[in-house]
Amino acid sequence: MPASHETDLDPALFTATVTSLAHSFGDNTRRKIYLYLRENPGATATQLAHHCGVHANVVRHHLERLTEGGYVTYDNVHRTTVGRPAKGYRVVDTTVAIEGSLRRDALLVALLEMALERLGPKAAESLAHDVGLEYGRTLCVGANTNDSSTTVKSAMSSIAGLLTAHGFAARVEEDASRQSVVSDNCPFGSAAQHHPVLCAVDRGLIAGMLEGLGARSTQITLTSRARGDDTCRVTA
Repeated sequence: MPASHETDLDPALFTATVTSLAHSFGDNTRRKIYLYLRENPGATATQLAHHCGVHANVVRHHLERLTEGGYVTYDNVHRTTVGRPAKGYRVVDTTVAIEGSLRRDALLVALLEMALERLGPKAAESLAHDVGLEYGRTLCVGANTNDSSTTVKSAMSSIAGLLTAHGFAARVEEDASRQSVVSDNCPFGSAAQHHPVLCAVDRGLIAGMLEGLGARSTQITLTSRARGDDTCRVTA
């Protein structure tokens, strides 16, 4: 039987396959980026950010993960104006083989769970918090305008959008004196239920983003369903 060409690939089958790939990553934004690049090779991070409705730094994070996984590559696009060449991204293989990714992700989860068990609760929570803190700072690089008037309220609104783009399905709730980000979905899935210490990543992540956005305070409290609370909520 002759090999199928790209144009012969059933669209529904392709979409289902990419959806499976996205679930292995735990983030719908990554699926949107991949699908857009498949139809629009050469798109830049700025174009992808506009398409997905997220900050360009969020897009760059996902592009790095897709590039590291071998799903996406890029070429330099020469500008007609002054500045460094932009990167035009494209998919590597439009047939999308995902079995290797699924096996690798399962192995990484197993490695993470064993590492947390061997570290012990105190060291594991400290590590999880520090990882979240550093990642939150990195995520907001370039977003801080050094405006001393940045409020916790406006920063928390931005953070809810960034977290949603990372699979948290987050929203802002506020009362007279406090703002909270409530997450309706946990991208860690069952791993967080088995190891609630992973919730410390969320606490560090939001503290790091508050710092990166230049908020006047980075003091927060956290509740989580994995620890027996009613909601996954970070309050500033």
